[in-house]
Amino acid sequence: MVISMTGYGRGIAENSSVKVAAEIKTVNHRFCEYNIRMPRQILMLEEKLKKKANEYIRRGRAEIMISIDGAGMSHKTLELDWGLAEQYFTLMDEASRKFQLTSSASTSDLLQIEGMFAIMETAHDPDAIEPLLMDAFSSALDALCKMRVQEGKALAKDLGMHLKKFAHRLQGLKDYAPAVAQHYKKRLADRMMELSGNLIEEGRLLTEVAIFSDRSDINEEITRLESHLAQFSGTLNEKEPVGRKLDFLVQEMNREVNTIGSKSSDAAIAQNVVELKSFLEKMKEQVQNIE
Repeated sequence: MVISMTGYGRGIAENSSVKVAAEIKTVNHRFCEYNIRMPRQILMLEEKLKKKANEYIRRGRAEIMISIDGAGMSHKTLELDWGLAEQYFTLMDEASRKFQLTSSASTSDLLQIEGMFAIMETAHDPDAIEPLLMDAFSSALDALCKMRVQEGKALAKDLGMHLKKFAHRLQGLKDYAPAVAQHYKKRLADRMMELSGNLIEEGRLLTEVAIFSDRSDINEEITRLESHLAQFSGTLNEKEPVGRKLDFLVQEMNREVNTIGSKSSDAAIAQNVVELKSFLEKMKEQVQNIE
């Protein structure tokens, strides 16, 4: 089954005090790689997210973003540094007596002293957040999978179209190939007559044509290309991830086409090779997006 490596999914889960949102964005990548951004209070749950993601994602780079809102995530309290406050009032009383000051320190003065007050945040138990987190993440993965499957169908359709065009061009090349030797024989015969005054050495002509035919024979390459085409078409319908296999087949097909081009100097074959390579280049671009 063709599944795209590109997709997006979002999921939300909440209760009366906490709202968890999970977003996943995936792009093509040679391997499976995760980049997770989440609140530090629940970093210990990162491995569980990766394990869950592995049930859906086999290849590609995934950007995962987790956000948590609500009073239920943490509890904040305001604390006073009592030791520092006691020192402050003691020193102020001593200063008032020593310098005969009429004004005395007040509680409002404490607000002006840096470090006197501190906001303490106590995180709630991550285990209480985990069920909501996994629900939101599962919803995001389901949405991501749905999008990747839909995109995969479009990729498979496009690849099927290029595959048909490639097969049609290859069949034309196969039909034309036998005529190459005949064209060479005629050109060689004409050249021999031109140089020898209308005399042709039949033995030499046949020998040269045989050598040329053997050197420029492309039947093996065409046969292998036909085999690759059949494998490519069958692979598109396999249930397992097929991206790596399709990429390998495209490389092999490209190698065979290059060999055909290097074997022949015929203009018509050269034109067919250009067309075949053009189809393969488009197929390669699409295959690189498949999981």
